[in-house]
Amino acid sequence: MSQTVDRALSILPLLAEGPADLGQVADRLGVHKSTALRLLRTLHEHGLVYRQQDQRYRLGARLFVLAQEAVENLDVREIAHPHLTALNESCGHTVHLAVYEENDVLYIDKVESRYPVRMYSRIGKPVAITVAAVAKLLLADLPDAERRALAEKLDYPMYTPRSIPNAAAFLKELATVREQGWATDLGGHEESINCIGAPIRGADGRVVAAMSVCAPNVVVTAEELLTLLPLVRRTADAISREYSGTAPQKDTA
Repeated sequence: MSQTVDRALSILPLLAEGPADLGQVADRLGVHKSTALRLLRTLHEHGLVYRQQDQRYRLGARLFVLAQEAVENLDVREIAHPHLTALNESCGHTVHLAVYEENDVLYIDKVESRYPVRMYSRIGKPVAITVAAVAKLLLADLPDAERRALAEKLDYPMYTPRSIPNAAAFLKELATVREQGWATDLGGHEESINCIGAPIRGADGRVVAAMSVCAPNVVVTAEELLTLLPLVRRTADAISREYSGTAPQKDTA
């Protein structure tokens, strides 16, 4: 049975490359045409493949419906939270998760620092969009035209001398973040608070959320916080793999 399921599922990546006829499917699977036909008929009955008038098969509409439903039902916060908790237990600092929604970057999860001196932030509260590490990560992934249009209409409050002063500087910072794949806020919003962040990506490679670790400089210096960057990036990558469905699965057989 498992071999049959494996063969049937192997047809889908083949058809993702483009329509194929019965002979091509049989050759790819290494089976007789009659076996390939049975598999194709079963997939066709479930709407996962479709037979065209030229007798070639392509992916069926039902497959795209299922994929869309799966994406819509994904909860990045639910998936990310255990990873954020583990990171917090490892480093002790405040960990945030944020998303970009209706021109705002919002915190949707937070694991509080175990140190008595903490930063103030709240789930559901918009972040300082021109300086926050999570905001830079989310906005850096926007299409070029959308990124430039947004940068031009933002205000650039000088929270501290390290705040980003204008659209040109912001776009330069976003280009750097886009290239390096991580971001910082080293005293840009509050002089005493430093943050480092990494992106969480979906199956298509686009950034769906961003996470950060933040700490007051009386607890840890900016240089010391930056040593956690590999751990932060590994955590973000682990969340990305699980969110996109590419995380290794344990064999429970």
